Amino acid sequence: MKEFLKQIRISVVATLVFAVILCGVYPLAVWAFGQALFPWQANGSLITDASGTVIGSALIGQNFSGPQYFEPRPSAAGAGYDPTASGGTNLGPTSQKLATMIQQNVAAYRAENGLFSSTPVPADAVTASGSGLDPEISIANAAIQAPRVAKARNIPLSEVESLIEANTDGRSLGVFGEPGVNVVTLNLALDNQYPVHN
Repeated sequence: MKEFLKQIRISVVATLVFAVILCGVYPLAVWAFGQALFPWQANGSLITDASGTVIGSALIGQNFSGPQYFEPRPSAAGAGYDPTASGGTNLGPTSQKLATMIQQNVAAYRAENGLFSSTPVPADAVTASGSGLDPEISIANAAIQAPRVAKARNIPLSEVESLIEANTDGRSLGVFGEPGVNVVTLNLALDNQYPVHN
């Protein structure tokens, strides 16, 4: 019986020690590390307007409509870019529903950007990301949309291309993934520098 109680005591003490370390000390250390070295990222990469009101996050895409805006990837998250319903379409490559949806998206993209029916369309322009929240599009996608945006805002194409370059993120650690254009920050930069007056 003494041995049994000894083992129970050891188990309880070990559980309490690991609870303090793993549920208190470790999370606190990670939080402090994040706040000290990466405060903007650790706090959600929030974007504010001139008055300081939070209007979004550089990590979560948003819906933009109108020819004066770059359009993001299609989203399958809730009604579109809903962070509480993150997820992809979950439709497989043999799904007729997916094929039909992509064909419709391709036709709409070509019409919006004045492309010929034979012009290739970037995959990210017509398919949702795995999270449904991706704020980035490919450089090729941005380049196709640039003339439409420049025309709608009545500004030189070179100005739009400069903003695309300024809002392009490189590969992670210089080697992983592909460069991408953040549509949220790009559209906000356009509105700040070249507001559209209705």
